[in-house]
Amino acid sequence: ANASSGMAVQDECKLKFLELKAKRNHRYITFKIEDQQVVVDKLGNPGDTYDDFTASLPDNECRYAVYDFDFTTDENVQKSKIFFIAW
Repeated sequence: ANASSGMAVQDECKLKFLELKAKRNHRYITFKIEDQQVVVDKLGNPGDTYDDFTASLPDNECRYAVYDFDFTTDENVQKSKIFFIAW
C-alpha cells in the first residue's frame, strides 16, 4: 500500500502501463478503485479512437486513465504523448 494514501496498486496496473508505454499494445487503460486498491478496469485496442476511450468511461463513477495520443507536429513529425486523466 502507498504510505500516504493507504491505497494499494495491483501489479497488473504497472505491467499494463509498461506495455502501453513500451510496446504500445493498448491505446488506453482505465483504472478503478476496488476494495481499497487500484485495479485495471478496461484496456483499449491500439486502433481505438479518443471517442472509443471517452465512451468507455462511466457517467457516474470515478476512474483514472492513461491515454496514448498520436499526433503530427507542424514540421510533419509523428509524435506520441501519454496523458494521465482523473475522471
